[in-house]
Amino acid sequence: MSLGWGIAATGRIARQVGGIIAAEPGMHVAAVGSRSVERAGHLAGELGGRTHGSYADLVADPAVQAVYVTTPHALHAEVVELALAAGKPVLCEKPLTHTLAETERLVALAADAGTFLMEALWTRFNPLVQQLVALVRAGELGQIRSLSAAFGFVAAYDGSARLWNPTLGGGALLDVGVYPVDLARQLLGEPMSVHACGGLAPTGVDSDAGLLLGFAGGARALLEASLVHAPPAAAVVTGTAGRAVLGPAFHAPMSLVVEIDGQRVEHTQPDRCAGYRAELREVARCVAEGRTQSDVAPLADTVRTMRVLAEARRQLAAAGQASDRGRP
Repeated sequence: MSLGWGIAATGRIARQVGGIIAAEPGMHVAAVGSRSVERAGHLAGELGGRTHGSYADLVADPAVQAVYVTTPHALHAEVVELALAAGKPVLCEKPLTHTLAETERLVALAADAGTFLMEALWTRFNPLVQQLVALVRAGELGQIRSLSAAFGFVAAYDGSARLWNPTLGGGALLDVGVYPVDLARQLLGEPMSVHACGGLAPTGVDSDAGLLLGFAGGARALLEASLVHAPPAAAVVTGTAGRAVLGPAFHAPMSLVVEIDGQRVEHTQPDRCAGYRAELREVARCVAEGRTQSDVAPLADTVRTMRVLAEARRQLAAAGQASDRGRP
């Protein structure tokens, strides 16, 4: 039986992942929903399926068996809640919501409803990322001492645009900081300390941020997220017995280079969309087995990553206010 997906919103990621759904065996696009029926119709014309001019109509469609939420961050909670109330399994783009309180609320709602919910953090499903996590957990790099990872790009400033608008969940940490923070947590566990510094845009959202996370035993993670510059995108993990480099962009890697005892081994995978395919297959598997969450991307991890991001955003906002008070 083919799993019928309903796609909520019509942006770039909806088109990209929707195309993968349409081509993936065992699933299809059943419907596209948007607040603009014209945009929904245009994407449905490309991918197949029905057209809906509201998210409520999309989740109520009996042909929709799972909902993929790709709206701006601040609208995630609204659509996820609609889908959960309709008993429809949900895959929601990262971050699950733009606040810790909302994330915790949706996780509780999913548990109460007994309905599947997963954050669409495709990096977790990339084969090379999974290989690195297994390598570290097996102790092959020895005791991990440091991780460096960054994700950033230059985005033209527009205070009304999604990336810069606080009411739409803007800011570097929410848009791209989730990736290095989640990788650090996978490799090193829960941080004992979070220290953040960076800049704020005129709208008050973080334009860029540097994070130092401290872990038990003295391990640390040096992380960056930016909307104003593009730092080197590879991740470097260093342990007492070796090191590993995930790149060229760690969030969508195509190479994992491992160096242990002077021996260098490179693992590659050419499919940049492998993470998308694997996360969609994971949802289909979980739904078929009646699961309410994924073992690969459990909801507890979603909450813990958001907790780190929330603390970093709090520190940046406080530092920005202190700076403002000090101006003549």
